[in-house]
Amino acid sequence: MCGWGSNGWMGNGWGGLVMYSVLAAVLVAVVVVVAFAIRNLVRSGSQHKGASSPVATGPEDTLAHRFARGEIDDDEYRRRIAILREHREHV
Repeated sequence: MCGWGSNGWMGNGWGGLVMYSVLAAVLVAVVVVVAFAIRNLVRSGSQHKGASSPVATGPEDTLAHRFARGEIDDDEYRRRIAILREHREHV
C-alpha cells in the first residue's frame, strides 16, 4: 500500500525522516532563492541610478556623464558646455 500508511514511503521509519528532511531542505532553498532575488531586484533598482551616474562634482561633469551614457548627443554636449563656460566667465 502506497501513501500515508505506516508501511508507505511517508511512514514512521527512516524513510519518513529522510523525506521530511529533504522537504525541509527544499523549502529552505526556495526561501533563500526568493530572498536573494528580492534583495537583488531592490538593490539593482536603487543602484541603477548610482551605477549609471557616478558622483559629479559640477555641471560640466554632469554633462560629461550624460554624454557618456548617450543621453545627449555631441552637438547638445558642446552647446551646453559652451553656455556653462560663458556663464562662468561672466560670474
